Parts: sequence; C-alpha cells; structure tokens
Amino acid sequence: MKRIGLVLFTLVFVLAACSVPNAGAGGAPSTPLPVDEVGEVNGAPSSVAQPTVEATDPLPEATLEPIDVAYDEEDLQTDTEGPVTATIEMDGDTVTVEGLGVTVDVSRVVISAAGTYSLHGVLNEGRIVVDAADEDEVVLLLNGVEITCSTGAPIYVLNAEKTIITLASGTENTVTDGDGFVLEEGSDEPNAAIFSHDDLTINGDGALTVNAHYHAGIVSKDDLKITGGMLTVNALNDGIKGRDSLVIKDGAIVVNAEGDGLETSNDEEAEEGTIVIEGGTLTVVAGLDGIQAATRLQVDGGTLTITSGGGSANASDRAGWGTWGSGVGDDAADSAKGLKAGADLTITNGILTVDASDDALHSNGSLTVAGGQIRLASGDDGIHADATLTIDGGALEITKSYEGIESAVITINDGTVRLVASDDGINVSGGSDGSALAGRPGQNTFAAFSGTDHLYVNGGTVTVDAGGDGIDANSPIDMTGGTVIINGPTDNANGPIDYMGEFRVTGGFLVAAGSAGMAQAPSASSTQNSVLVVFPTSLPAGTLVHIASDDGDAVLTFLPTKAYQSVVLSSPDLVQGATYTVYTGGSATGTAVDGLTTGGTTTTGTPSTEFTVTSVTTFAGSYRGGFPGGGPGARPGRPGGQRP
Repeated sequence: MKRIGLVLFTLVFVLAACSVPNAGAGGAPSTPLPVDEVGEVNGAPSSVAQPTVEATDPLPEATLEPIDVAYDEEDLQTDTEGPVTATIEMDGDTVTVEGLGVTVDVSRVVISAAGTYSLHGVLNEGRIVVDAADEDEVVLLLNGVEITCSTGAPIYVLNAEKTIITLASGTENTVTDGDGFVLEEGSDEPNAAIFSHDDLTINGDGALTVNAHYHAGIVSKDDLKITGGMLTVNALNDGIKGRDSLVIKDGAIVVNAEGDGLETSNDEEAEEGTIVIEGGTLTVVAGLDGIQAATRLQVDGGTLTITSGGGSANASDRAGWGTWGSGVGDDAADSAKGLKAGADLTITNGILTVDASDDALHSNGSLTVAGGQIRLASGDDGIHADATLTIDGGALEITKSYEGIESAVITINDGTVRLVASDDGINVSGGSDGSALAGRPGQNTFAAFSGTDHLYVNGGTVTVDAGGDGIDANSPIDMTGGTVIINGPTDNANGPIDYMGEFRVTGGFLVAAGSAGMAQAPSASSTQNSVLVVFPTSLPAGTLVHIASDDGDAVLTFLPTKAYQSVVLSSPDLVQGATYTVYTGGSATGTAVDGLTTGGTTTTGTPSTEFTVTSVTTFAGSYRGGFPGGGPGARPGRPGGQRP
C-alpha cells in the first residue's frame, strides 16, 4: 500500500448521537446370534453362518490439496512509525482531525480515501465508518482508543478493497456496542461491534477488547485475517466470523461467545467457507461450536484451548438431549462441537485441548489427523467423520467420550492414540449416528452400509479403554501393522472386538482383554496367527496375564486395567506348531507401556491353560464358542453408534 504523507488540515467537530442508520448497509444390547451350525476348529467349535461381507482392498484416499493462504505486505505490517494520511484525536464527543480523507457526518466519523489513519482517545456514542472506493486499502491505526456506540457498529467498513486494523505496540484499545442497534428497514446489518463488508485484517502488537452486546464481535462479509495482536472478544452470540474465510496466523486471542466462537458461513462456493489456523494462542469458550467452518477447517499450528457447550460435563443424558448449550441458537443445525467442518477437517500440527458437550472433533465429510498434540474430552464422540477418518501421525488422547473414534471408513497409519469411551472405543458405522436418536441437534447420519465401510490399521499405537465394544465394526477389518491394545468391556453384552465379515490380520500386534460373552478373534483369512483365551471366571483388573512358549520365551506380558475373562492375542511371535502356557497373576519388573511389559523378569502366576498353534486362529481355555469370527459370541451388526 502506498502511504500518503501527512497534510496538516485541522477539523474540530462536536458529535451527535451514533444512532443514525447507515446508508448502503445490506444483508445474510444387542443379542447374540443363535447357534445354528457347530463345527470343529482346533478342537473348538467354529462360527455360525452370518451375512457375507468380504474384506476389501483399501479405498483410494481422496486428494485434498492443503489450503494455501496468501498474505499481502500490509497484512503483516506492524510498523506504526510511518507517515499517516490523517490523525484523529477523540475526546468524548469531540473529534479533531489533522489531515485529509476524513469528514464527520452527524454521528459518523467517515474515512473516504485510501491511506493510514491514526486514531487516539475516547469516542462516546460515535462511529468510525470506512466508506472508500472499491480499490482503496484503508489502515486504521489504533493508538489507545475507546469507542462506544449503543445503537450501531462502533467500527463499520461500508466499502473498501481492504481494511486493516493495526494495534499499536503497547496500547490498549476497546470497542463496545449496545443491545439496541438501529438498522435500515429490511436490513439485518451491521450485526457486529466491528463489521466489514469487505476484506478485513487485524495485526500489530497492541491489545484490543471487543464487547459485543447486540450479536457478534467481529464480522467480515469477505475474508478475515488475524496476524498479530492481543485480541479479546466477548460476544452475545458469535465471536469472530468471516463469511468466505478466516485465517489466524499469530496473536493471542481469547473469545467468550454464547454462540459459535469462530465461524465461516459460505457453503455455496467450493473454495470458500474455510478456516485456517497457522499459529498463535487461541482460547475459546463458546455456548455452541468452538470453531465451525462451513467447508474446510485446517489446523497447522498454534496452541488451541476450546470449550464448547459447557464442556463434556454438560453432556445431556439420552432423555435430556437437546438441553445442552447456550440457548442462543435457533437453527436445527446448531450444535456444541469443539471443532466442526462442513466438508473436511485436517490437523497437521499444533497443541489442541478440547472439552466439548458434543463431538470434540467433527466433520460432515472427511477428517485427517497428521500431527500435533491433541487432548480431547467429549460428551459424545471424541472424533467423528461422516465419511472417512484417517490418522497419519500425532499424539492423540481422548480422556472422555461416549464413543471414541467413529466414521464409515477409519484408517490408522501412524501416531499414538489413547482413548476412553463409555460405549464403543472405535466405531465403524453403517447405520445412523445414534446421537441423533433422541433429537439432539446438529448430528448427521451415515449412509446405509454399502460394502465400503472398513477399519484399516496399518501402523501407529492405539490403546482403548471401552465400556462397550473395544472395536465395533459393522464392516470388515484389515490389520497390517501397528499395535492395538484394548481394555474392556466388562459386561457380556459387549465384546473387546465386534465385527462383520472378515477381520484379517497380516501384521502388527493385537491384544484385547475383556468380557467373554461376545468376544471374537481374528478370522481364518488372516496370515498372522492369533489365539483367543477364555478363562473360567472373570479376573480382577490388574491381574497379570503372561503367555510363554515351552522354551520360556514370552509372547505376552500384559496388565489389563479392567476386569477380564477373555484375552485375544495376535502376534508375529505366535509360531505354528509351538505350544504355549497361559499364566495369570504374578508380577513383572520390565518396562510397562499401556500395560504391555517388555524386558526385566517375570514371576509367573498360576498356569491357566496351554495351547498349540495348529491353525491361524486358535481357541484355548474355557472356550465354548461357535459364533461368527471364531469367538464365543457375536451378533448381527447393529447400526454403528446406535444406542439402546
């Protein structure tokens, strides 16, 4: 932007009230299957017939190019020492202007030309209005201002190519509106304390507090960028909103909003409605969604702390779903999710802490976690995607959820995942999202099972603590690598592993300890050996289970965190023809990670049973099975996520 030198030209005006309308403003328990057929597998009954659902090759991953944000030099400008077009000194209801491009029209201080305008002082019941040419770029340099207007937007960009609000270093600035905006007949705009019809950028090193008593805090009807500054927004409804895009590059931002914290709204154009967070520190407390992108939401860095709908402690029970949230939303699509995207949610880096009454991470389409440190607590799903969910990296912890991870297609390639779920840990769903069964707003439904629903585990480490099924896949499962550890459930109406069709294990390490009534083992189509051990009675949590070969080599030393009566093990160390002994109790001195102990010495407890691997799937102990998948119990796949 060309800076215009200072021209000394002094105007002194006494302002009237700020209530004059603005010309040109426009608007927008499942049951087990009966035992029909009983055969012999390794001396144990085989499974009954079930719906044929073949394991399939992985689906081709959709290619979404990362959102590339372009910045103009002015977007990143923090220099407040350069020449200015005009200096605006405010003293209550009096304004003194030195320079050009500024007039006062009744209740409005009007900036009508490109340039840099330095604002100082207090303006009571007044407004700063930018009404320049379509090609003009206007910089509002806030040098310690306090602007209030009870009947309209204190800062209103009526027209410009772009407006940049720069917060001068070391200054504190405040913009406050009232609850009684006076608008032109038929118009619902402006509806924010800072409102822009065109591109808006906020930068600098100073501080800005926005108190929005009418509706939203900061709104741009085009693109909104925040590249610096210390920004606090307190809003009756939405906090910060860009219609076409919202970008946060840097800054320390705090949003307290009774509606959505951050939002974009343009879902009619494929390339619009995006949110990109590249850095900075962001703290959001929202009555509805913490961050909601109409199309795509991309987190590439920064430190984010998000609380939505009162947090996970505010999750309603089934009978009361719909009673959560702030009550400011009037749309059936309103929800209280942590991060929500209409098409795609991608996290590549950053530190995220989310406490949500609804889903912590949610996408109506695809969702990818490729990096970052992520800690989630949810009153519903920890992570939900309607179509595909991919974990390619990062450290992900779900401390509280109804269902931990849910999607129609789930692929885990890398990363570390630890999750706690009161119901299913990992849910591959082919039915309706049961969260919506009691009418909770903002939920979405899966398409009916199409044969493409699938769980793929190719790498990474996944640890599940589940009250329901550890894995509930109304679909096939393929495991080629990685480590999966499952604790739970403890009731016999659920199982550590529940799947339809095939569970093919060709690599990796799997251990699942839980109840026995519905336990399943990997299927005979696997190439890696597995064993399902069923004990005569349930063993207390913390009871060591140790499996060792005749020559003393341990294949499993595991300390389950919940009571258990069955253990499923699939390991490359299980060798055809070898005989193994299962011990319970005792102790181990090695290094324990998520209950798995390596190294050190093991004091074996009581021998429980022994088995010889003569088939890819072996059944041992008090096994009485004869159900799908080679386990004591399985059931017809109920719609994923469907709640009783």
